[in-house]
Amino acid sequence: MRTPAEVLDLRRQYLIARDYESFAELFAEDGVIELPFAVDGLPARLEGREAIRDFSLKTSDRPIEILDLQTVQLHQTADPEVVVLELVTKGRHTTTNQPFEAPCIQVFRIRNGQIKHFRDYVAAGKIPGLT
Repeated sequence: MRTPAEVLDLRRQYLIARDYESFAELFAEDGVIELPFAVDGLPARLEGREAIRDFSLKTSDRPIEILDLQTVQLHQTADPEVVVLELVTKGRHTTTNQPFEAPCIQVFRIRNGQIKHFRDYVAAGKIPGLT
């Protein structure tokens, strides 16, 4: 079974490669993504692996390319399923070639090697084309 760190490393690889099918498979069937600071029509909550897959595939045509998800710090919690990730998303707007860096805090519940819950507190205002 994968550790939370291994799951997050795979997530990084899949998002950089724009492999949204594999990204969705990291989630439990009843997995949830929450985006408390959602902007530009992004949903505040996605429930279930299929909803996550559908949304991820639909947004793959956005002019945003993720170049790296740079971990600043991975914090273990008293609950072995919960980790807190300090992260900087580095990317570029593909139409303008404008680079960006968006800091965020992400909270994960990873059970049995699958993401059960993912809450993303991203500074979306730092991502061109999302504000």
